[in-house]
Amino acid sequence: MYGGNANFYNIPAGEYAATLDMLLELASPGSWIIPSVGPDFGKMMDQVEALRARPFPTAMVLPASVASTVAGAENGIARFAERLGKPVIAYVRAENYLSPAAIARLVDKGLVTAVKYAIVRDDPSEDSFLAELIERMDKSRIISGIGERPAIIHWREFGLHAFTSGSVSIAPRASTAVLEALKAGDYETAERLRAAFLPFETLRDTINPIRVLHDGVSLAGIADMGPILPLLSNLEPEARERVAPVARALNTFSGTLGQIAA
Repeated sequence: MYGGNANFYNIPAGEYAATLDMLLELASPGSWIIPSVGPDFGKMMDQVEALRARPFPTAMVLPASVASTVAGAENGIARFAERLGKPVIAYVRAENYLSPAAIARLVDKGLVTAVKYAIVRDDPSEDSFLAELIERMDKSRIISGIGERPAIIHWREFGLHAFTSGSVSIAPRASTAVLEALKAGDYETAERLRAAFLPFETLRDTINPIRVLHDGVSLAGIADMGPILPLLSNLEPEARERVAPVARALNTFSGTLGQIAA
């Protein structure tokens, strides 16, 4: 999935088709690639033809943070999905973006296939919005979308049996191990593994989730990520000093877990 962490917010519309082609070329034949669009209505409608011409299973609509209403977002997502010719993934990060009722209507009309749920709570076990959403739609279509921190609570208490991860770029084996432990009902192991992510996730929360992940991949020695697209910027030297040892420690921990099963 190429969304917020991939900084698809800031990809120029004129480079979108070439970016999609690059993803198709570099991915393995069995990979399931989901690009994102938007977040504004004009940009997503400019992007739709490039998606229609390529074999992606769906697209995720990035959430608008300004110049939107619940009714307007519902209408815009519906019009994009209708033009695309397939249902899309709605990315919900705020209560004032899409209501549970609006999301359910889009699902019932076959315009939204899944929801990436990413409203941050101080206590993720207390979430009336998520509880209402589960009442209105099939919870198997709701993905816990805030990484490893709330994933176990969302799995155990709300029945969300899928989660997205940004830190999987740093620790792929560890993130996969969390998922496998949850599937096995081994919550003690899942909690132990999740604990390894929290120092890095805390830095993402306190500095910036996209910037810390982008430079964290470089600082962990995985790949040189280079400059980040404006309107974002790379980490300042002080932040890099804080992130580097934490990113390396998480990557090293992940490497101790052995090969991921094919």
